[in-house]
Amino acid sequence: MSGASLILTAELPPDLQVRMDALRRAHFPPARNHLAAHVTLFHALPPSAEDELREVLARIAAANAPLPARVTGVVSLGGGTAISLASPALLTLRDELAERFWPLLSAQDRHRPRLHVTVQNKVTSAQAKALQQQLAPQVMVEDFRIPGLALHAYLGGPWQHLKTVRFRG
Repeated sequence: MSGASLILTAELPPDLQVRMDALRRAHFPPARNHLAAHVTLFHALPPSAEDELREVLARIAAANAPLPARVTGVVSLGGGTAISLASPALLTLRDELAERFWPLLSAQDRHRPRLHVTVQNKVTSAQAKALQQQLAPQVMVEDFRIPGLALHAYLGGPWQHLKTVRFRG
C-alpha cells in the first residue's frame, strides 16, 4: 500500500457492530458512506510505519484481554451525529501508541480523541440536531468489551483492511 496513510481503529463486538452499522446506513449520506461503523484511534499514520505497527499490534493483542468500554449516549459533531463511547483502558493503550509513534503523528493524531462512532456526517446542523433528539432516548448506556484493533489503508474515501488483531491476553 505504498503511499497510503494508515488508520487504526478499535473493533466493536459483533452485536454492537450490527447496530452501529444499521444507524450509519440509515442516517449517513449514502454517497459518502463507504465504511462500516468504526472507532478511530489514529487518522493518518504514515505508510512507512506499517511494519512496526504490525509488530506492535501483535504484542498488544497478546498482552491484553478485551478492553472494557461503555456506550455513553449521543453527541453532536456539529454537522453530524455520533454515539459516544468511554474506555479509559482503550485511551491508555492509545496513549502508549501515541508516545511510541509521536514523531510520525499528524497534528490531528497528536490530540487524544473523544471516542465515538459516527452515524451521520456532512449534514446541516438542523438535520444533525433533529437526529440527536430522535436518538437520545433510544441510545442507552451499555457496557461492552472491545475485542481488538484493526489497521486500514486510506484509499481516498474507502479503506482497505490490512490487519485485525484480537485481544487474547
